[in-house]
Amino acid sequence: MATHRLLLGGLVVLSACAVNACSGDAATSDPSRGRGGAGQAAAVPVTTAPVVQKPMPIDIRVIGVVEAYSNVAVHAQLTGQLDTVSFREGDDVKKGQVLFALDRRPLEAALQQAQAALDRDLAQAANAKAQSARYRDLSARGIATREQVDQINTNEAALEATVGADRAVVENAKVQLQYATIAAPIGGRTGALMVHAGNLIRAADTAPLVIINQVTPIFVSFGIPEAQLPDLKRYMAAGTLRVEARPPNDTAPPSSGHITFVDNAVDRTTGTIRIKGTFANDDRRLWPGQFVNVVVTLATEPQALVVPAAAVQTGQQGQYLFVVKPDQTVDLRPVTVERSDGVETIIATGIKAGETVVTDGQLRLVPGTKITVKAPSGAKVSP
Repeated sequence: MATHRLLLGGLVVLSACAVNACSGDAATSDPSRGRGGAGQAAAVPVTTAPVVQKPMPIDIRVIGVVEAYSNVAVHAQLTGQLDTVSFREGDDVKKGQVLFALDRRPLEAALQQAQAALDRDLAQAANAKAQSARYRDLSARGIATREQVDQINTNEAALEATVGADRAVVENAKVQLQYATIAAPIGGRTGALMVHAGNLIRAADTAPLVIINQVTPIFVSFGIPEAQLPDLKRYMAAGTLRVEARPPNDTAPPSSGHITFVDNAVDRTTGTIRIKGTFANDDRRLWPGQFVNVVVTLATEPQALVVPAAAVQTGQQGQYLFVVKPDQTVDLRPVTVERSDGVETIIATGIKAGETVVTDGQLRLVPGTKITVKAPSGAKVSP
């Protein structure tokens, strides 16, 4: 009996030792337990950027469409067979350059016929004038009657009127002959050629022979909200406003022009007013019908507080930033945004120049979170 009690006591002691050993291992293996028993959270990696104070333009950004400075649809002014086409579609042509030539032979024959009729009537009118002079002399000597003189004078006047009509016919025939040669009314770029040599063209055809667009200079047309019209007018009164246009996905510097037209009424269906800017377009970068990104620069704000657009967050209470404090923790700072261009944001109130803001990693932050700054992602404000 005593032996059984000794064995049981030994088992209890071994069990207690095992439990203590396990507890000690568990305590040793938990990295969050220190000597004081409290854990320490890891720092959150973020990217940051400084708050910069610098000049920033006050501008309007919209989508516009390129329009030809001048546009002419070339039509024939008479009916005839097209003999020659003196250009290729897509060519640049100068004002007055011959584009088309029609068959001139019927028109030349009509001119010759009109000229012959004029010459005949001129001869008859000269004879009638001579007869009128003779009959006036005979009447003065009492040989010819007054009735005969009046008849001769009437014949002279009628032939003079006929000569006048003949001259008009000749001039019309000359004009028709000029219409057989079709020249470019403006300089510009030709479009698709609608007819070819050998075709019969008619003066009443609705389809043009070719369309010419003047592309140097060129217009960019766009609309701005009517709420921005007072600002636009105020800045235009102070001087010419610069406007920039750049095709989408074009990384080259934008084309520069100036505003030359403001429509006389607001479009009631869209609440916008139409504006046109004129561009020299010497490099032919802008093309009629093309959509472009338009920036109208109204003025420049000399001391704007600027942060990367990625730094600004939006919550239930409005927009805010995470500002880095000297102890490498963050503070949530409500801000008022003045405007943004998608890359940089101008802050009206809430921060000051020289502070540092978080631009990436905000989802893991709360006020007081410890941070570590990782390599910048490229989102920074140029000084």
